[in-house]
Amino acid sequence: MQDDHLEDHLDAPEPPQQQRRRKRHILLRIDSFIDSTIWNAGFRLAEIWEEITIFFRRFTVKGWKRAVFEIAGEGMNLGTAGFVLLLALALPAFEETKGNWRNQSDFAVTFLDRYGNEIGHRGIIHEDSVPIDELPDHLIKSVLATEDRRFFDHFGIDFLGLARAMTENARAGGVVQGGSTLTQQLAKNLFLNNERTIERKIKEAFLSLWLEANLSKKEILRLYLDRAYMGGGTFGVAAASQFYFGKDITDVDLAESAMLAGLFKAPARYAPHVNLPAARARANEVLTNLVQGGLMSEGQVIAARRNPASVIDRQERTAPDFFLDWAFDEVQRIARPFAQHSLIVRTTIDMGLQAAAEESVETSLRQYGESFRVKQGALVMIENGGAVRAMVGGRDYGESQFNRATKALRQPGSSFKVYTYAAAMEKGKTPEDTIVDAPITWRGWSPQNYGRSYAGRVTYMTAIAKSINTIPVRLAKDLLGTEVIAQTAKDMGVETPIRTDKTMPLGTSEVTVLDQATAYGVFPAGGLQSHRHGVTQILNYDGDILYDFGRDEPPARRVLSETANANMNRMLVNIPVNGTARKAALDGGIVTGGKTGTTQAYRDAWFVGFTGNYTTAVWFGNDDYTSTNNMTGGSLPAMSFKRLMDYAHQGIELRPIPGIENPLPGPAAAKTAAAPPSEQPGDALPALVRPRSLSVGVTRLLRQIAKDLENAKPLSADGRVAAL
Repeated sequence: MQDDHLEDHLDAPEPPQQQRRRKRHILLRIDSFIDSTIWNAGFRLAEIWEEITIFFRRFTVKGWKRAVFEIAGEGMNLGTAGFVLLLALALPAFEETKGNWRNQSDFAVTFLDRYGNEIGHRGIIHEDSVPIDELPDHLIKSVLATEDRRFFDHFGIDFLGLARAMTENARAGGVVQGGSTLTQQLAKNLFLNNERTIERKIKEAFLSLWLEANLSKKEILRLYLDRAYMGGGTFGVAAASQFYFGKDITDVDLAESAMLAGLFKAPARYAPHVNLPAARARANEVLTNLVQGGLMSEGQVIAARRNPASVIDRQERTAPDFFLDWAFDEVQRIARPFAQHSLIVRTTIDMGLQAAAEESVETSLRQYGESFRVKQGALVMIENGGAVRAMVGGRDYGESQFNRATKALRQPGSSFKVYTYAAAMEKGKTPEDTIVDAPITWRGWSPQNYGRSYAGRVTYMTAIAKSINTIPVRLAKDLLGTEVIAQTAKDMGVETPIRTDKTMPLGTSEVTVLDQATAYGVFPAGGLQSHRHGVTQILNYDGDILYDFGRDEPPARRVLSETANANMNRMLVNIPVNGTARKAALDGGIVTGGKTGTTQAYRDAWFVGFTGNYTTAVWFGNDDYTSTNNMTGGSLPAMSFKRLMDYAHQGIELRPIPGIENPLPGPAAAKTAAAPPSEQPGDALPALVRPRSLSVGVTRLLRQIAKDLENAKPLSADGRVAAL
């Protein structure tokens, strides 16, 4: 009984007061443990820090030594930060190395114009890529003596060579010697463009290191000799040797090698078939480099000095190189699945229009470039339906192979407003509807008109003709939204991604010249998609058609309704008459539509216009984004457009612009359109005269005969018409 009572007493729960006392005791023990642990840890850390401090006091320097160490320490900090920054800038360039960057060697393409005439080649023909060990020794020495004397000693970047070049340039008071290594030049040719920016130079340096780490010196040299542009539409020393001297690269002598080595610096300037005296003078400099570099003696080069190289008597051949580069990219995209990569490609280019386009851009820059402070231009002409007839990617392909027509992203300014108005027309608006031009604020932004004045209530036709800024912003804010405008631009043919920020309606999102030409081509096509293309057929050397644009591509789809498209055309043809593009109006009463564009600080000037036959986009600006001298889209771009389009419409059958009343000129005006005007106003470019080979009537008759032959019934074996 007593034991049971004791057991019951032991099993009884503790009183609440005793439980609280026990918990408080446990918490006090935990708190004490934490406090003692932290204090001991802090005390020990203080002891360790004191020991470290005492240890490093041995290395304390004073006086001038301290200043040296301080400077060195700060330099290391800045250097580390700079290296991290440089690496961050170079990371996008390394993305280029992830793909098959050697893929150009997979293709050997011969290009034909729209009439079947050969116009150039792209790709590396394997038989022409001669191993380094088989090339003449004097050719290798000539190239290295001129381009990179320390090629086999540096690791992609030659700091000694850079210092030497800076010294020589300082002595001469200008740029007379470059500091880029041969590896850096190859990195630029393979992965980058010729834009003169710090970012591009940083990427070039890192890619040079990557090439040196992944390729041998011989491989780098071979790629450089195979890929460099050598003038005359040729790439690589093997092709240049055949073109200039009519011989294999293994057979060139010292004088010819020196001439070839001299082309790397400026192939357009020193091409011997264009300027033989300049080419020989440059070759003589190469011979001097051989002697100064210790690669040859004066006695070894004296014969080459006295007997300079002669070239095959060729007329100057101008290849549409910017177009060919773009078309080659198209071929690689289309023909990648094909088993055969040695191809013949029929393109859309018209060499007569191409020559006129190049002359229009060059004449504009030569005549007005200095006054407007503009150095570059680009142009794309598309026949209605999407075939690219002419492309100018820059002023001089030999100086810069960067295609400003297809790769340069520039703000389009007011020429972008057509997408906002087109979306509004799709919403049911008409050119005669009115809208208020008044101050507007959207998301904290208040756009201003060009003259900082407001016109009150105006029609849509007046708003686009006067290029009023507040109207597209008001439409985007109250009616459309920026997403709808961006989708309209995409549907019409702008392939560059469009930003949808609040400033987008005024043309702050960058596009290419090719984008603008493609999109505006929708208007004369009646609202149908303008499927831009430069390739019509791809054939193998057996004559088999591997690709045909008309057969293999889907038909053009509608992107604007007929009503919306007609309304847009009514507004756009008013701009060269009553708007900002009066200098773009064509002669002979040919109806022209289009829109000007000028960006902030006059960095970019555009005119994009069309007739029933052609659509042309023109851009002028500077590669370094510096401002021009108040150049607007209604000045030089509009004048260049008129010069080319007047030429293109001489003696051809005019097509109407959909939705326009009286879209074709009368008989009297048509006669005027057949020949260029004899007099030009003072601020116009001189007219181009298009050579006439056939009259319009004969051309129409021949086309009808060709059509009848295509549709004719086949003949049977006995010569009778077979029954279908």
